Amino acid sequence: MSDLNPLEAETLSAIAAAPDEAALESVRVGALGKKGSISALLATLGKMSPDERKSAGAEINALKDKVSEALGARRTLLKDAALEARLASERVDITLPARESGVETGRIHPISQVMDELTAIFADLGFSIAEGPDVESDDYNFTKLNFPEGHPAREMHDTFFFAPNEAGERKLLRTHTSPVQVRTMLAQKPPIRVICPGRTYRCDSDQTHTPMFHQVEGLVIDKQVTLGHLKWVLEESCKAFFEVPSVTMRFRPSFFPFTEPSMEVDIQCSRKGGEIRFGEGDDWLEILGCGMVHPNVLRNCGLDPDEYQGFAWGMGIDRIAMLKYGMPDLRPFFDADVRWLSHYGFRPLDFPTLAGGLSG
Repeated sequence: MSDLNPLEAETLSAIAAAPDEAALESVRVGALGKKGSISALLATLGKMSPDERKSAGAEINALKDKVSEALGARRTLLKDAALEARLASERVDITLPARESGVETGRIHPISQVMDELTAIFADLGFSIAEGPDVESDDYNFTKLNFPEGHPAREMHDTFFFAPNEAGERKLLRTHTSPVQVRTMLAQKPPIRVICPGRTYRCDSDQTHTPMFHQVEGLVIDKQVTLGHLKWVLEESCKAFFEVPSVTMRFRPSFFPFTEPSMEVDIQCSRKGGEIRFGEGDDWLEILGCGMVHPNVLRNCGLDPDEYQGFAWGMGIDRIAMLKYGMPDLRPFFDADVRWLSHYGFRPLDFPTLAGGLSG
C-alpha cells in the first residue's frame, strides 16, 4: 500500500496546531471517525490478501495508536491550559492588605475613657463606684438634698419633668448625680467612700453645654472627716488625672443647698499659645464645686449629724475631658462622627492604669 508517512505527518501536525478542544475533536473525527482518513485505510484491509493484510494492518494500526496517543497528549495539554486560564481569570489577589479587625479600627469614646481613668484613680484611693437611675423622683433629686420649695432648679426651664402620675407626683430626669449619694446613704452605713459617675440632664445647649451630659460626684461620710481630707483627695485625684507632678488649688466660698460650707475650686494653669496646662503658669480655671455635707442632708438620709459628717464634690466629666485632651467644642461628643472618634478616641485594649499611664 502507499506510504503512510505523509498522512502521519499531516495528522500529527493538525493535532499539534489545534488551538482548543473543539478543534482537536475535529481533527480526531477527520482521522479516526467513521469516514476519517485512517478509518478509510482500515476499511481497505478486507480486500487485501492475507499477507498484505498482515503487513498493512500492522502499519495502519501503529499509525492509529500514534495518532490516538498524540490526541490524548494534546487534549491533556489543552485542558491544563484551559484550567490555568480559568484560574487566572477567577484569581483573588490575596496579597492585597486585609481589612483591619474591629480591635484595630474601633475606638473608645473619650467619655468612656475618662470614666475608666476616674475609676482607676479613686479605686486606688479606696473609693467604690455607686450608680443610680436616670429617671428620679423629686424627693431624691431635690428635697432630700435640701433644695427648698420654689428653688429655681425645680423650674421647668432648668429641669426635664415628666407628666404627673395619678398621685400628682412628677418624675424627672436627674439634674445631677447627687441622688446617687442619697441612695447610697439610705442603703449603707458609714463609713462611706463612693464616686458617682453618670449621665445628667438639664435644659441647656450651646458650645459648652448639652441637654445630656456627664458628671462625677464623690462622697465621704465618717465620724471624723474634715475639709483637710477633702483638699487632699481633690489634689491627689487632680494630679493623677491631669498627669502632672503637682497642682495648686484655690478654694473660694460659694453656695450649694446640699453642702455647708460650700466652695468652688480653681486650679492653677497656664494658657500660653491657646493651650491650657495645669501645674504651671499664673492663671486660674474653675474646675469643680465641693463642700461639707449639709446636716439637713444627713438627717434626710437617716444619719445623725452630731455623730457623722462628710464631704462631697462634683465636676463635669465632659468638661475635664475637653481640658485634658484639647477638645474645643462639647457638641461633637454626641454627634457620632466616626472621623472625630477616630481622631480623639482611644484604642480598645489600652486600659488606663496609674502604673502604666492613664492616657496610654
